[in-house]
Amino acid sequence: MPRPELEGRVALVTGASRGIGLAIAARLAGAGAQVVMTARRVDETALGAVAAAGGPAPTAIEGDIGEADFARSLAKQVFSAHKRLDILVNNAGVMRAGMLGMTPDADIEQTMRVNLLGAIHLTQAVARLMARTGGSIVNISSIIGVRGQAGQVAYAAAKAGLVGATLGAAKELAPKNVRVNAVAPGFIETEMTAALGDAVRAETLARVGLGRAGTPEDVADVVLFLASDLSRYVTGQVIGVDGGMVI
Repeated sequence: MPRPELEGRVALVTGASRGIGLAIAARLAGAGAQVVMTARRVDETALGAVAAAGGPAPTAIEGDIGEADFARSLAKQVFSAHKRLDILVNNAGVMRAGMLGMTPDADIEQTMRVNLLGAIHLTQAVARLMARTGGSIVNISSIIGVRGQAGQVAYAAAKAGLVGATLGAAKELAPKNVRVNAVAPGFIETEMTAALGDAVRAETLARVGLGRAGTPEDVADVVLFLASDLSRYVTGQVIGVDGGMVI
């Protein structure tokens, strides 16, 4: 199989300062893409990690993707700097655990704004840029958005909505040669999952067919495939990266 090559392409990754987003940014940079990282804050450590992966020096634009005005401004800034956009990875997300009757309105609204509305607003803003040369949009959903999870109703709803947005956008943008796919990670080793107690981790891992937690790089490799020409005839798909997890 040929190695994915992204030289000459511009990639925008949201939530790129840590975890899965940082791993994705590094993978795309390693394949030669010019990577633009965005998050509320992108420090020098994150920029250095992506720069070390290879490719052109990454750049960062800080802001809250949950704000519609920032999403639109972000697209304009990328076009002003690079005159094109070939890859968008909607990765930014927040998780606020809480049982259905005990979840504050503010947590529900933030979860929807960042996980779902931010991705929709940014997809709207970049669609015209991508229509010029074609491109790939990859949305990071979750196994919880596909299967549901007690104590995660708002998160599940937002991530399920992202799946629906993926399928709708794939149909709408295919005539413009813009592919739209989603990745649904399962139990991935990140700062968020590291905070779980030993009992919860053991119970969760017992439900993973491959017997181990995934890594951010496991997810990043699938995103690289979807961003590259290796997936040139793939659109409107939701790919689970969950090791055979059952929830």
